[in-house]
Amino acid sequence: MDPFRADRLLAIVALTFLGVGCVYVLWPFMSSLAWAAILASTCWPLLRWLDRLLGGRRVLASSLVTALITLVVLGPVTAVAFGLAENVAQLGRGINNLVDSGLPDAPAWLRELPLIGQSLFEYWQRLAHDGKRLMAELSKLADPAQKLALTTGRLVGKGVIDIALSVFLAFFLFLHGESLAVRLRVALSRLAGTRASYLIEITQGTVNGVIYGILGTALAQGVLAAIGFLIAGVPAAMLLGVVTFFFSVVPVGPPLVWGGAAIWLFQQGELAWAVFVAAWGFFLVSTVDNVIKPFIISRGSRLPFAVVLLGVLGGVLAFGVIGVFLGPTLLALGYRLLSEWTNSAAPDQAA
Repeated sequence: MDPFRADRLLAIVALTFLGVGCVYVLWPFMSSLAWAAILASTCWPLLRWLDRLLGGRRVLASSLVTALITLVVLGPVTAVAFGLAENVAQLGRGINNLVDSGLPDAPAWLRELPLIGQSLFEYWQRLAHDGKRLMAELSKLADPAQKLALTTGRLVGKGVIDIALSVFLAFFLFLHGESLAVRLRVALSRLAGTRASYLIEITQGTVNGVIYGILGTALAQGVLAAIGFLIAGVPAAMLLGVVTFFFSVVPVGPPLVWGGAAIWLFQQGELAWAVFVAAWGFFLVSTVDNVIKPFIISRGSRLPFAVVLLGVLGGVLAFGVIGVFLGPTLLALGYRLLSEWTNSAAPDQAA
C-alpha cells in the first residue's frame, strides 16, 4: 500500500474515532446544547443592542441577557412548582373530607349522558356518603398512581435540569458567538458551497418563526390564562395556565381550558365570574392565537399544523420537558431544509 494513502486512511480512522468519542461524551447534554444554541440565536439581536448600549462590555451584556432568559424560562417553572405544592395540599384535604363523608349525591345531568350515563350515575350513587367503600375503590388505583407520580416527577426534574444547563451554556455562546458563527459558516461553505449563506438564513428564519410564533404565543396564552383564572378565583390557576400552554398547539385547545373553567364557575353559581372568564379567554387568550401567532410565523416560515403538533409530542417523548421547546423547532427546521433541498428552483429564485 502507498504510504501516503495509508497515512490518510489512518488519519481518517483516527478522526472518526475521535468524533464518535466526542459525540458519546456530549450525548447526555445534546438536548441542552441544542436548546442553548436556539436561545443564543433567538436572543442575539437583544445581545447586540445591549452590547452597544454598554459600550462593548460583552460579559456584562451576556450576563444581563442570561439573567433575563433565566427569569423568563425558569420563573414559570418555579411558579408552577409552588402552585403544584399548594394544589397537592388542597388535594390532601379533599381526600380527608372524602374519607369522612364520601362522595356527594351524583348530579342529575350525569344520567342524561348517552350510552354510559345511567351506569355512571348508579356507580356514583353506590359510593355516595360511604367513605370506606370509596377508599376501597381508590386503593385499586394506588400503585398505578404512585408509578405515574414518580415518572412525572423524574420527567419534570430532568426538564428543569436540562433547561438550567441550556441557559448556563447559552451564556458562553453569547460570549463567543461571533467566532463560532464564522467557523460554522466556513464548515457549511465546505459542505454546501455557494448555498451556505442561503441555508443559514433559512435556518435562522425558521428558528425565529417557531420560537416567536409558536412557543412565544403559547407562553403568552398560558400566562394570560393563569392571570384570568387567578382574578376569577379558579382553583389551581397556575396549573391550568400550564395546561393552556401545552394545549395552545391545538387550534381549539385553549378554549377547552378557559371554557371548562367558565362552565365550572357557572355551576358554582358565579355567573359574573363565569362571564368574565369567558370574555377574558375569547378577547385576550384566543386573540394571541388568532392574530399575533399567524403574523409572527409568516415572518419566518409557514409550517403545517401536523409538523408543530408532532414536534411537541415527539419532543416530549424524546427529550422530556425541554422537548416542548426543542421538538417543534428541530422538526420545523428539518421540514424547511428538506423542502428547500427538494425545491427544483434555483437558489436565487427560491430566496
